[in-house]
Amino acid sequence: MEKIKLKKPDGRQLLLYSRRPIPGGLRAPSPGAEPVEADPHLRWHPLRGEWVAYASHRNNRTFLPPPEYNPLAPSRSEQFPTELPVGDYDIAVFDNRFPSMAAGASARPELPTPSRPANGVCEVVVFTQDAASSLGALPLSHFELLVDVWADRYEEIGGREEIQYVMPFENRGQEMGVTLNHPHGQIYAYPFIPPIPARELELQRGYMEDHGRGLLADMLAGELAGGARLVAREASAAAFVPVCARYPYEVWALPSRPVPSLAALERAERRDFARTLKTVLMKYDALWNRPFPYLMVFHQAPTDGKEYPWAHAHAEIYPALRSPGRLKYLAGTELGSGMFANDCLPEEKAAELQAVKVEIND
Repeated sequence: MEKIKLKKPDGRQLLLYSRRPIPGGLRAPSPGAEPVEADPHLRWHPLRGEWVAYASHRNNRTFLPPPEYNPLAPSRSEQFPTELPVGDYDIAVFDNRFPSMAAGASARPELPTPSRPANGVCEVVVFTQDAASSLGALPLSHFELLVDVWADRYEEIGGREEIQYVMPFENRGQEMGVTLNHPHGQIYAYPFIPPIPARELELQRGYMEDHGRGLLADMLAGELAGGARLVAREASAAAFVPVCARYPYEVWALPSRPVPSLAALERAERRDFARTLKTVLMKYDALWNRPFPYLMVFHQAPTDGKEYPWAHAHAEIYPALRSPGRLKYLAGTELGSGMFANDCLPEEKAAELQAVKVEIND
């Protein structure tokens, strides 16, 4: 993996990654030279026992490209005139201009509930310079590089004293609220362990204390043995529709070895994990021959300096569609109670994905 670090005129960091040497002389552009001014803060929610971020400057963030935007234009300067340099590289990572958390945040308003600065990191990860492509369409070697990038950011950002949790994710499609058309994801790094990963870790710890084995490792072993919900399988990674899926076509992808983070994967394991994820995303798009909207999140061990032997790094993918033209909206009972109601059996949706044949050319 080749990597270079640049600084934008507005002070934000830009990282370029490639499978080959990156030529020198590249300049990091930005919409302007004025420093990004963001001072988000956190407020404690006493009834939910969790922090809520407040970042009103995000109301001015970029929305969808103008009608004259041409995703097939050959010139990168036409497509990303203010964020990405034109040059020979594969993946770009830069600080979000409209962050929900910021390293230099200092705001701590006096309120009836506890507050604190939102000291975190928000980065944008541009998967490819091809604006007409998608994550699932990337060549396997490019996808493998992206796994390396996620691992690199986990280690670098997670090494900061104030960061306790690093979470890469991708919102794909306007149905999921995406405001830019180019293939990209984000990385949020929190000064605390967010509620959902914290709950998962708590349950994984309890399972290991009771059984002496990892919860996700046992779930994976069961899926490999049965096969009814298995979607993709490689030598050291697999993906399946969980028996407890809350969304139609929900898929979990994970390495066979219970590693705490993607950074702990060996080279062959990273390739297998990349191939597994790529297979799932290709199946999604081929299912109805249309771009498939989804949210993909990566859950890994916290970076707070403690040991988490029960943590098993994995990706969870939550599709937005039930069927062509029919979105999955959260109902009042789901938002109000936290109990999901799935009108599709996991086994049925797994069978549909199993029937989709895809080929990956190395």
